[in-house]
Amino acid sequence: MEARDLRVSDAEREHVGELLQRAVGQGMLSLGEFTERMDTALAAKTRAELNVVLVDLPGIQLISEFTPPPYPDQPYVSRPAPPVPPVAHRSPAPPPGDVIRGRMSSVSRTGSWNVPPALEVNTRLSTVTLDFTRAVMSTQVVHVTIDDYASTISLIVPEEATVDLNGVETVGGSASNKVRTGPPIGPLHVVVRGKVRFGNVTAKYPFGTSIRRMFG
Repeated sequence: MEARDLRVSDAEREHVGELLQRAVGQGMLSLGEFTERMDTALAAKTRAELNVVLVDLPGIQLISEFTPPPYPDQPYVSRPAPPVPPVAHRSPAPPPGDVIRGRMSSVSRTGSWNVPPALEVNTRLSTVTLDFTRAVMSTQVVHVTIDDYASTISLIVPEEATVDLNGVETVGGSASNKVRTGPPIGPLHVVVRGKVRFGNVTAKYPFGTSIRRMFG
């Protein structure tokens, strides 16, 4: 079997996404072209299909030949791991929790759903709605970690809740907090961190809240 016919992993698809992001930053791709190529990359099954989105980008390419690991139990590593910062300067990591994944799809958590202390949102070209207004909480503080490419993520919280979006890094996207922030003062405080690339994350109250306050 030729290298071009080998199957690709999620890690390789995400690496190509980073390369496409770099191409946008260098002015080689528009946001529309980035979205189209990300769509192709996420659907790619072989290296030949994956390389199609990079072939016309000078100086940006995937590893020329993918070599399978010498032993099945030893994963292939294409890039060295980044250095680990000193413990004294590291932000406290949220506790492990549930993972919400979406690939070119629509994902929602609404109604009386059970909310764990921590959630991870791992999405690509998706629409995600997390509605906490009638959710069953196990803790006052909920940690949400986001790893996203070109998705729309909405956090809907009750009126007495607070949300912290200060830990969200955006690249060609946005993070908009339309609710109260600061330390926990009510039954729910959502702490959001992570990275959003060419997407957006919004924290807001349910529709009609501002009108009820105006006439309440």
